[in-house]
Amino acid sequence: MDYVSILIAIAILGCIGAIFGVILGIASKKFHVETDERVERVRECLGGANCGACGFSGCDAFAAAVVAGEAKPNGCPPGGAAAAERIGEILGVSVEYSEKKVATLLCLGTRAVAKDRYAYEGLSSCRAAAGLAGGPKQCVYSCIGLGDCVTKCSFGAIKISNGIAEIDTQKCGGCGACVEACPRSAIELLPISANTVVKCRNKDVGRAAVAVCMMACIGCKRCEKECETDAIKVVDGSARIDYTKCTRCGKCAAVCPRKCIEYR
Repeated sequence: MDYVSILIAIAILGCIGAIFGVILGIASKKFHVETDERVERVRECLGGANCGACGFSGCDAFAAAVVAGEAKPNGCPPGGAAAAERIGEILGVSVEYSEKKVATLLCLGTRAVAKDRYAYEGLSSCRAAAGLAGGPKQCVYSCIGLGDCVTKCSFGAIKISNGIAEIDTQKCGGCGACVEACPRSAIELLPISANTVVKCRNKDVGRAAVAVCMMACIGCKRCEKECETDAIKVVDGSARIDYTKCTRCGKCAAVCPRKCIEYR
């Protein structure tokens, strides 16, 4: 074996490596970009889910945009008011933050009360099922319950229970990914203080509504007449609550004959 040739080859490789090392060192200094240390501090304040609720590709991008003045300090729903306040302190600015909103399912159509149109045996996807003759449930406003929202949730706040989505508001980050995922628009972001919720959006009235779901709102307007602050109105056959007027008294829930208004 020619040891001299081997040593020469090793030496040449070593020299090439050293040359490239010097070149890379010079390039790193020449093209070095100074980063604002506030970016990392802002990043530490965020929810960390990379959910995209802020409108950016992830928490890193949002943090950089906030420091650059391209995004509002209160733009992270999962971080909430606490994150907004800390970011304001880092940037030396005053930050206003409205009440946190959480995902809420507006449907009570479990297997026991919602009537089926047919037995669905296709893809385990709400969107796919909704495209097949309007979906397996007769109520076209109901939660289909195949878990598209579960897949999209970055916080593990949703599970399917008894044929409909069940949302843990304590885990919910308020990102709205589940709202976008639901083909029936059966999930909405509501103020976290909203302890009175109309859990039905069926626009049919009377017998027509009950014909598809035993818990459906029938548009009787008893809740509307009972409300002392004019916070609840029956619109297009179903009751809707204006939370800027609602006092969270629960009187509307008490008079609902269908028990589709939840008071918690």
